[in-house]
Amino acid sequence: MHIAIAGNIGSGKSTLTKLLAKHYKWDQLEEAVDNNPYLFDFYKDMQRWSFNLQIFFLNSRYEQLLEIRRSGRNVVQDRTIYEDAFIFAPNLHAMGLMTTRDFENYFRLFQNMDHSITPPDLMIYLQAPVDKLVKQISERGREYENSISIDYLKRLNERYEAWIQTYDKGKLLIIDVEGNSFHNDRGDLGIIINKIDAEIHGLFPMELEAPKGKVIAAKPAAKKAEKKKGKK
Repeated sequence: MHIAIAGNIGSGKSTLTKLLAKHYKWDQLEEAVDNNPYLFDFYKDMQRWSFNLQIFFLNSRYEQLLEIRRSGRNVVQDRTIYEDAFIFAPNLHAMGLMTTRDFENYFRLFQNMDHSITPPDLMIYLQAPVDKLVKQISERGREYENSISIDYLKRLNERYEAWIQTYDKGKLLIIDVEGNSFHNDRGDLGIIINKIDAEIHGLFPMELEAPKGKVIAAKPAAKKAEKKKGKK
């Protein structure tokens, strides 16, 4: 089972990833932030380092997806490869911070990767207004994020909203962060967990133990295979 958490900078992805991984006793895949050699330089000079940063994130996310498929582990992943390709890189290009040559090269690489990856079983999108993002970014106190502008966050939010409306790679759960304090309210976290349990019902393989000891019936895979076979 692969659950992925998507959302803008400061929406609470890392926090929710940790909480869900702890609750379900699954592996946690963190975003490569602390070990990213380009992040500090990027926020100082976005135009110079945008391509390097995005290539690093793209490769890191791709490696995570290959590992998920190889190991068959149950995981909760912080941010997705789709956000890199459909939100962050295009936004940098639109802002004139990544050249057209670099962006086209980047996106061709993503398309090649996309053919060999498996989407998450459940995508969770954390939806938050910009003022909420600014507040939470300030509270976590990361030095390299001090230079993030409100305009940059607004642009990202617009792209997130447009992307999530067209997401069709699997199950999707949208959480309104403005109305849910899951990071410090166990009741609000419980609401999210109940929604996740409802969404993933039927996605577990046969005989796999679901969260809290419940055994969830499998969703027949044979029908899907037969359907694909009939189209050929």
